[in-house]
Amino acid sequence: MDIQLINIGFGNIVSANRVIAIVSPESAPIKRIITDARDRGQLIDATYGRRTRAVIVTDSSHVILSAIQPETVAHRFAISRDDSNSNN
Repeated sequence: MDIQLINIGFGNIVSANRVIAIVSPESAPIKRIITDARDRGQLIDATYGRRTRAVIVTDSSHVILSAIQPETVAHRFAISRDDSNSNN
């Protein structure tokens, strides 16, 4: 299994194989997920002080905050998947 990486902005990269969801941070349930992850010590803030636009949830229960739009992250995720399929 190849490791696929996704750029989530500002030179930060996550493993595509570990991503469960890419969501917008506006809803109350997502805000609770962020707060709970912060309390557990499993929140990774990759926004560099900018506004959070995407919340990435991983299979290890880590929550990653990104300053780029969820659609952009998802598009990069899809491109990563397409590139790996064409190499096989």
